[in-house]
Amino acid sequence: MRSIQQNTAGRIRRWLAVPFVAALVALADAAETPATANKEAAPEGMVWIAGGTFAMGSELPGGRMDEKPVIKVTLDGFWIDACDVTNAQFRKFADATGYKTIAERPIDWEEMKSQVPPGTPKPSDEDLQPGGVTFAPQPGAIQPGAEENWWTWTHGANWQHPEGPASDIKSRDNHPVVLIAWEDAVAYAKWAGKRLPTEAEWEFAARGGLDGRRFAWGDEFKPGGKFMANTWTGTFSNKNTEEDGFPGTSPVKSFPANGYGLYDMGGNVWNWCADWYRVDTFARAKLAGECINPVGPNSSYSPGHPLQQERVIKGGSYLCNVDYSEGYRPGARRGSPIDTGMSHIGFRCAKGVPKAK
Repeated sequence: MRSIQQNTAGRIRRWLAVPFVAALVALADAAETPATANKEAAPEGMVWIAGGTFAMGSELPGGRMDEKPVIKVTLDGFWIDACDVTNAQFRKFADATGYKTIAERPIDWEEMKSQVPPGTPKPSDEDLQPGGVTFAPQPGAIQPGAEENWWTWTHGANWQHPEGPASDIKSRDNHPVVLIAWEDAVAYAKWAGKRLPTEAEWEFAARGGLDGRRFAWGDEFKPGGKFMANTWTGTFSNKNTEEDGFPGTSPVKSFPANGYGLYDMGGNVWNWCADWYRVDTFARAKLAGECINPVGPNSSYSPGHPLQQERVIKGGSYLCNVDYSEGYRPGARRGSPIDTGMSHIGFRCAKGVPKAK
């Protein structure tokens, strides 16, 4: 519905022009990151990721076609939030700025028309009232390709009322904020002096140094019988055993951090990334050759939703289940409409290397 301009840029280092001795000095300086050289300089709640080269995507069994082929990616260092942005943090932003999320605003039919087939009749004024998409479990076995069956448009659903107008977040200050559209996440990040992470940054950080592993913590889903992430336990979508302790979202830091000290990089809620979503992003990147600080394609395209403008979401959520979706794998990726808040999507922020004054 709303036109968003991508405002993400990458920096490319060209080491070939640096004399050998100077390069050694630069490498030594890079090893002493802000996180180690001056811990007081670390932005509150953020973790320094030193950067490096890794294999992005996945060709492991169970992966989707949009995760292939695996590509070699090199990144500069960056900061990233240790946790998802919480309800309490988002409230500070909303109170300070008066910001209203997309889910809190009436739907603009003129904008909506660009994302529906030509000739679609205008919905009633009632149907154009504010709201968001919430989870609606269905009886019986799931049907492949029928994701819409367990989602419903709920009037009055927004970040303060994540299950609808009768719900609230009074006891969920430390839960990830949800019902956040991409535009909302960008607005918060700018207010906080940050930005959304690129897809490559997010995946590199999620892997926690375990390049090529199935999960952020290794190759075994439940090592030693211990749950490592908030996911759907039981039979999706009609039976949640809640074995991991949570029927829905969980407070941040409820599960172990990954190797970089980041929490919920698998499960709990999906995270918005800066990149436009395309199903062929990796195939196109492979053809382009060297991939340094990628910022994604210039436009969005998904055969299943050709009229929708989608951005990448990463990390999976409390609704992911091995029988249907292992979205909590670092290599997993999805596209989501930029103008829609959903009850399983949140975000975290990133930040570039602080410049010397």
